[in-house]
Amino acid sequence: MIKTWFRTKAIGTVQADTGLRRCLTTADLVFLGIGGIIGAGIFVLTGVAAARDAGPGIVLSFLISGLACTFTALSYAEFAAAVGGSGSAYGYAYAGLGEIVAWVVGWDLFLEYGVATAAVAIGWSGYVRNALSSVGIHLPLAVTQVNIDAIAAWGLGVLGKPVPAAIAAQAATGGFVNVPAAAIILLLSIVLALGVRQSAVFNSLMVVVKLAVIALFIAVAAFHVTPGNWHPFLPFGFHGVMRGAALIFFSYIGFDAVSTAAEETRNPQHSLPIGIIASLLVCTVIYTVVAGLLTSIVPYFTLDTASPVAQSMLSLNYPLVALLIGIGAIIGLTSVMLVLFYGLTRIFLAMARDGLLPDAFAAVNARTRTPVRVILICGLVMACIAGLTPIAYVAELVNIGTLSAFTIVCLGVLVLRRTRPDLKRPFRAPGGPFVPLLGMAFCIYLMTNLPLFTWVRFVVWFVIGLVVYIAYGRRHSRLVAEG
Repeated sequence: MIKTWFRTKAIGTVQADTGLRRCLTTADLVFLGIGGIIGAGIFVLTGVAAARDAGPGIVLSFLISGLACTFTALSYAEFAAAVGGSGSAYGYAYAGLGEIVAWVVGWDLFLEYGVATAAVAIGWSGYVRNALSSVGIHLPLAVTQVNIDAIAAWGLGVLGKPVPAAIAAQAATGGFVNVPAAAIILLLSIVLALGVRQSAVFNSLMVVVKLAVIALFIAVAAFHVTPGNWHPFLPFGFHGVMRGAALIFFSYIGFDAVSTAAEETRNPQHSLPIGIIASLLVCTVIYTVVAGLLTSIVPYFTLDTASPVAQSMLSLNYPLVALLIGIGAIIGLTSVMLVLFYGLTRIFLAMARDGLLPDAFAAVNARTRTPVRVILICGLVMACIAGLTPIAYVAELVNIGTLSAFTIVCLGVLVLRRTRPDLKRPFRAPGGPFVPLLGMAFCIYLMTNLPLFTWVRFVVWFVIGLVVYIAYGRRHSRLVAEG
């Protein structure tokens, strides 16, 4: 049985008919990647990382994270063109490293896409609440935030128990359920269930709007650059730059979701590499320019706010621009959620088809040509997480889960080149083994810059996944069934 765990899956054609509708073009994939990448990274994390970790050196942090992702993206592109499939890194690990490694990667991707979608939904809810407040509409705190102390106080009251003073004091500052966060995920469930073509058009429209808003910020900020704000450039030293790079790595999550669209792309061997690499390069340039301008128009230590880009425009007395940026942030976060949600459902679909998850996740609706059952189940689970959980406690797990999956993809490229040198590779990462090796090195180094407690939580998640695999996955695996 142990030997079966490391048996690799046969590599089929990326053009095989799987019941999904092949309708996405190269442009759709580029917009899908941009939609998944640009969001919280620009509108939230840029300011937080600059104020707490890197200062104006946040520009270097973005370049370092972007470089790490570029090496990984080239490895993704090679796998996507040669192997295909909707499972992204999970499918690549299955083809190159075996079932048990593939399961670990898939389990990591659940963490990346699922928790990230819920976390972004909570950030989206905050932006919507602030936008409504600016026009005089104030949503009750009880239905827009989640506070564990408030829930505990309510529970103790139901049981007739006294509420400790400390819990009572904290309970007064929070609510019970985040209705907007849950509602947006349920709404996106409907959009995804209607069809991939409709989802792609919706995403493209949102991408155009948020790129226009970013262009507006750049146009205004370019006339207010103050070089003195860049001194000192590295107030926290180079170690602060690396801490910032590890934090803002969350900003780049999304380009890998392009690889989950292989079975719905007209010409995946041609379009997937372009979609992955082009979207990443475009977003890296945008991130670097915005970070440089943002830290040059206002002092970096003033950027530790929930909406640093909009706040910077207010400090320059451009309230209308700040309002438009706030709207752009809401739209941008919506497109991020849509892409992450899409990627999650396709990974579930791929793992279910391999028998590692129940067959219920493998069904594709005959009319919409989408995995409606998977979409609705995932949507309900993520809506509950976003609506009922203070996600800040677990959101940091997204980075380490993603970095570990990226590391395995780079390793898989090296292994598959040795075990399947005959495999047709329409795209091959340049530089021989150096690109995958550099991708692994960058990802591992960024992982070492994450807090120890993040590693502890990650190990716990890994152990839970291993238990699930042993209890269910290995017993129902298609590889075992086929002998």
